[in-house]
Amino acid sequence: MFTLEECRQADTRDPLGPLKQRFSLPDGVIYLDGNSLGVLPNTARARSTEVIDQEWGVGLIRSWNTANWFELPSRLGNKLGQLLGAHEDEVVITDTTSLNLFKALAAALRIQQETRPQRRVIVSERDNFPTDLYMIQGMIDFLQQGYELRLIDDELPLEAALDEDVAVLLLSHVNYRTGALYDMAAVTAQAHQYGVLTIWDLAHAAGAVPVDLNGADADFAVGCTYKYLNGGPGSPAFIWVSQRHQDRFWQPLSGWWGHQRPFDMATEYQPATGIRRFLCGTQPILSMSLVECGLDVALEADMDQLRAKSLALTDLFIALVEERCKGHPLTLVTPRDHQKRGSHVSFRHPEGFAVMQALIARGVIGDYREPEVLRFGITPLYLGYADVWNAVDILKDILDSRSWDKPEFKERTSVT
Repeated sequence: MFTLEECRQADTRDPLGPLKQRFSLPDGVIYLDGNSLGVLPNTARARSTEVIDQEWGVGLIRSWNTANWFELPSRLGNKLGQLLGAHEDEVVITDTTSLNLFKALAAALRIQQETRPQRRVIVSERDNFPTDLYMIQGMIDFLQQGYELRLIDDELPLEAALDEDVAVLLLSHVNYRTGALYDMAAVTAQAHQYGVLTIWDLAHAAGAVPVDLNGADADFAVGCTYKYLNGGPGSPAFIWVSQRHQDRFWQPLSGWWGHQRPFDMATEYQPATGIRRFLCGTQPILSMSLVECGLDVALEADMDQLRAKSLALTDLFIALVEERCKGHPLTLVTPRDHQKRGSHVSFRHPEGFAVMQALIARGVIGDYREPEVLRFGITPLYLGYADVWNAVDILKDILDSRSWDKPEFKERTSVT
């Protein structure tokens, strides 16, 4: 078991340690919620000032050309693609994860209608992030063509859910609640055996775990930039589409930015070729510009080193909690197996909400998810071994002293 001094020594040997200085972190805070909202890159303030004062303030409308605003979704998409195993022009940064799920699902279903029109089942996971399930339900209601949602769980495993009736499989690469990680290549191959197209939600994976979409032969993927990629609150999401599918469907959200020649102002919609057809309307340039600040830091990190540190830190967190908080009703819900673990750790506690509020009051910021789940994001770019040790030390003190047992910590007023 590591001591605090040993953790400090590990931090001095950490090849990723210097990257912590690239972020603005408040004094007295151990931030374990980067799986929900990443921290502020140091360059973001200067970049926002540049966009506001120069590109918007001075350049005005000319900046669509002089500052290359129009190409921003594609240019940043190609940067992000380096972290996803994407080819050039397979990713655009745009819209929200929910909207991009709608686009990807519409595309996949339309492709299947052309070749396998009898397929009317969409498979997902009962414990998937709710917006994924809501968008599927909304699509089914919108189409009114007899589609149904089939949910896998402990009683219905994936291998039993896939058959010749399934059109699309939509899964999160890393589960938002438990941190469980799917083997993308193996699951995609399993789906393709039945002729099923795959959509992967990378919200809790991009920038946190190695992703190789082309290596896995995936079909579609979506995700956000405001978690491990540190793009800022509500920063635009992304969509990846394999080149083999990009020109095979008509964009259902056929906005002018997805037109082949948007400035012709033509009456009839003609979709652009390639990934640009997945764009819809005018892009949020200010928030999109800040995405690049987080991407640049992420691209400095060696992904193998980042993954190794993530596993080491999550191993340490689990070991310290189970040893130092022994005797308290904490149950690990995150897989111990490295091959099945993302980059956050979750424990259940009967008073999980109150415990988390007490932690936040002490400067250890994680988050809570129903039912009873304490969720701790381990972000290797700006967290170290001593941070983990100190966070568990505070958790131990809160549990031992029962300082969580206060009315102000039990009142459900938090929105996160």
